[in-house]
Amino acid sequence: MQTAAVLLAISAAGGVVMAFIRFGGKPHPPIALAMLHGFLSAAAVTLLLYAAFTTGLPMAANVALVLFLVAAAGGVVLNLNFHWRAIPLPKWIVIVHGVIAVIGFLCLLGAVFGTRGPLS
Repeated sequence: MQTAAVLLAISAAGGVVMAFIRFGGKPHPPIALAMLHGFLSAAAVTLLLYAAFTTGLPMAANVALVLFLVAAAGGVVLNLNFHWRAIPLPKWIVIVHGVIAVIGFLCLLGAVFGTRGPLS
């Protein structure tokens, strides 16, 4: 979980940069940055899936995993339906994608740092 959290933190930094690029007026971020963001996120989700199926995860990490999978679906839509076709990324999808990923990241951090609450 810790390695996944670090990968996702790095990926989130790239996501913030891409959001600033999009909301700064450009139709889409550089392809290399989008690919790096996707690859890091996919690596982290793969680690979480492996842990979930082999050793099990706390409830908060399972919730995070589901949220990351939903965010990943949004990322795929952004990439394949808009970015690769050189169509400006819809700002509302960028926002929804980011909000879901941030909520997932907060759940994962809760699991990593062992906070006790309804999802522990």
